[in-house]
Amino acid sequence: MSGPAVIAPGNGAVPEPPSDAGNALPPGTRLGEFELAGVIGAGGFGIVYRAYDHSLQRHVAIKEYMPASLAARPGRSRVEVKSARHAETFHAGMRSFINEARLLARFDHPALLKVYRFWEDHGTAYMAMPCYQGRTLTQTLREMGGAPGEAWLRAMLAPLLDALETMHAEDCLHRDIAPDNILMLANGQPLLLDFGAARRAIAGMAQNFTVILKPGYAPVEQYAETGAMPQGPWTDIYALGAVLHFAITGRPPAPSVARMVADAQPALAGVAAGRYSDAFLAGIDRALAVRPEHRPQSIAALRDVIGLSGAPRPPEPFTPEPPPPSQWRAAEPTGPRGTEPPGPSLSQGTGAPEPRMPQGPGRARPRAVGHTSAILATRARRAAVAALLLAAAAGVYLATREWNAPSRRAASPAPTQTPTPPPTQTQTQTRPPAGDTAPAPLDPIAVLDRIALASNRDHAVTVGVAQPRVRIGVDRLRFSVRSSRAGYVYLLMVGTDRSQFWLLFPNRLDGDNRVDAGGALALPRPSWRMTAAGPPGVDHLLALVSESPRDFSAAGLRANPPFAEFPVAALARAAGDARAGTVFAGVPRCPAGAACPASYGAALFSIEETAAP
Repeated sequence: MSGPAVIAPGNGAVPEPPSDAGNALPPGTRLGEFELAGVIGAGGFGIVYRAYDHSLQRHVAIKEYMPASLAARPGRSRVEVKSARHAETFHAGMRSFINEARLLARFDHPALLKVYRFWEDHGTAYMAMPCYQGRTLTQTLREMGGAPGEAWLRAMLAPLLDALETMHAEDCLHRDIAPDNILMLANGQPLLLDFGAARRAIAGMAQNFTVILKPGYAPVEQYAETGAMPQGPWTDIYALGAVLHFAITGRPPAPSVARMVADAQPALAGVAAGRYSDAFLAGIDRALAVRPEHRPQSIAALRDVIGLSGAPRPPEPFTPEPPPPSQWRAAEPTGPRGTEPPGPSLSQGTGAPEPRMPQGPGRARPRAVGHTSAILATRARRAAVAALLLAAAAGVYLATREWNAPSRRAASPAPTQTPTPPPTQTQTQTRPPAGDTAPAPLDPIAVLDRIALASNRDHAVTVGVAQPRVRIGVDRLRFSVRSSRAGYVYLLMVGTDRSQFWLLFPNRLDGDNRVDAGGALALPRPSWRMTAAGPPGVDHLLALVSESPRDFSAAGLRANPPFAEFPVAALARAAGDARAGTVFAGVPRCPAGAACPASYGAALFSIEETAAP
């Protein structure tokens, strides 16, 4: 028997990279802090890569939205739609891909796929996830050589029920449960994979149900949802019952649409009698009822009918973290330690040569703990092992007509956080006196993630970056922000050092941030050009489009002309509250008596700054 395959969501087990990966990015490509190492799998709707996260020094999987029937990569990096008639369908699929990533990032459950981060780049979208190791349930059952026992099925089922109940509590359905979408990890823990949101969106526009539904696993209401037969928790319950039917008999039940006409499907209570308990088989048969109202209506009801009430919570997920390969090395700034990095520097924007960032006596190299994951509980568990991250000046060099010198503040030590080892049996833990320790400032990238997670999924915001990788002192940063709704554009940025958090737009030089529905803003405008100034690293940005003007004063926003900055003290106040980060999205401010919707759309993106040759 061959060794376990590396699995990535939506692509099943792939022992080796497929040969048909002509649209794939080559190994060595950098996507922000991630360096691609090769292809894990390529399907009709996406490509999954092995990658290395240079910030946190771990291996990850990165999924790229790439519907091969609609788009291609004619050059080295950018994805382009093959025909103008495919553009609407391509963008609908990309919105669903981003919404799926946003949905998964909301959950932190060991039986649900974890998303560290999602963003747009190269004309498409990406999500970064753990690189899991294991086999699909289909492969696992095949290798067993026979039907598993009831105890094994119950142990597999309990975490899946718990995960689905977590999703259903947030009004979310999986709608694509099948043996190929359940991964059995090395520790026996099941993991629900691909939601297939992009696939459903594309196929839905084409009215192609054969693409989006798996016969035998899709209940009848998924073929044509009507008011008389809506989808709900019972939809996932049918699919899960079909998975159990496959595990017991070796085949899925008959397609539900055929059963709707004439149901000749034998009941498991008769087919598998004597090998499993009567209650277990009867519960599966109820889950497989053709009519939705005849099935258990909730996961709790399903637990009751199959006798799984009070099932133990699932174990912690297994996420292998092998040491980084020796040929990969995270770039680190050089230079003496000492002063706080200055703010963005501006000069004339009239075509005159732009001066370089003034060189001070040294630049601080702070420790930064955490990652861009939107799941704050995950960030807390990993904070003790976070690596030294890049530091120095704020990551952009800006040009304008009015402001010619960088604003320098008095030097102050950069915030640090040193992991503390857990106490041994001979150590004792003592509580520090009240007031002796201040909360560590919240990672500003986590704030950007929180803002994106709280956005309206029906308000599509996309960002096109002209040059995702720029050379320090040479290339300008250029991008466009497009919104499906009319509103006001706000641009937030965390520079390459991660120590300063800026509201770049609107600013003192350019306050016209209105965008029309379906329109786009090309930024920065000539009055505030931006040229990469280093140090090498990744600028993390978020474009927010609000239906109402927004006020950021509650987040402590202060002027640092011509821009504005969120102070470290405000980040420290938000550190202990998982919801507090959204205060940095501002609050709507409208004239008295006027409608003032609080909804907004948002898109994360990044630009890498590299040393000029």
